[in-house]
Amino acid sequence: MTTLTRVQLKPPYLLLIGAESDATYAKTALGIVQWCPEKVMGQLRFDGADVDLGVPDMSVAEAAAQGCGSLVIGVAPVGGTVPDSWWAIITEAARAGLDIVSGLHIRLADRDGLADIARNAHARLVDVRVPPKGLPVGNGKPRTGKRILTVAADCAIGKKYTALALHRALQDLGADSTYRATGQTGIMIAGEGLPIDAVVADFISGAAEVLSPAADPAHIDVIEGQGSIFHPGYSGVALGLMHGSQPDGFVVCHDPLRAVVSGWPHYRLPPLEEVIETHLALGRRTNPAIRCLGIAVNTSGLPADARQPHLEQLAAETGLPCIDPVAIGAEAIARNAIGQFLTE
Repeated sequence: MTTLTRVQLKPPYLLLIGAESDATYAKTALGIVQWCPEKVMGQLRFDGADVDLGVPDMSVAEAAAQGCGSLVIGVAPVGGTVPDSWWAIITEAARAGLDIVSGLHIRLADRDGLADIARNAHARLVDVRVPPKGLPVGNGKPRTGKRILTVAADCAIGKKYTALALHRALQDLGADSTYRATGQTGIMIAGEGLPIDAVVADFISGAAEVLSPAADPAHIDVIEGQGSIFHPGYSGVALGLMHGSQPDGFVVCHDPLRAVVSGWPHYRLPPLEEVIETHLALGRRTNPAIRCLGIAVNTSGLPADARQPHLEQLAAETGLPCIDPVAIGAEAIARNAIGQFLTE
């Protein structure tokens, strides 16, 4: 039987973000700081870095002297590779005895000499983005339990944060809930999961079935979405995850200030109504009862006094609960999900 990828990382962490200037690509580091700040010792930035995680700046030597456990590569650039200029820092950290943790598509041990250096220093090379072997092709058969999938019109728009916040809200309301991580940052936070975008295309839906197996009828799996069915590069993983998850409900993650696909400025984002209707149409293929449970809005770019009016206006337009999962939490959507699921 195929099992989830389980990771045991050694805290505290030094988060490597290099010279990153776009917070979109520093989502791994930002997610770790947001959801498990007690495990973070500091950040390692290069000259020119505009991203600031709000934690102390530290060198490898300073972190090692203070008992740091792991150097975590905190960025997820397009293509999933490490810039050449980073390897000297990574090698220094391994030589100092720090575990090296990567969620990128590369394999750390493929770097010439790095495995020997780590071994001699009693450090580990931890590749989080490695799917388990033996994944099946999806069968599409209904299974017990309830499932909620976070979706969006674009990447890096809040699917992971929304899933984590919704899982927390469901638990606070007494529901039996599990957060199902599908990306490197979520796996690092949860300690287990399955890196969906590293799975061979034919097995994506089967991997989603493994990730969220049959459960007690009252149990709710909150599944972290990946990619977007509207994305010119990452639509495949999103559709495979949706069909394999067979979600009973989905939550649309939305940024009111984003007009084009991040990194693909020649692609405009569809209107929210189209996002909802398209997910309903495609999701019905494996779950005819799928429904939209709410909208999770990233209001961080709006003035503070405009946040609540915007959410109220959007709720009136869509007839759905609209929340900011970070600023106010996901209780309204959690209550909607529990109310709908318990009546079935």
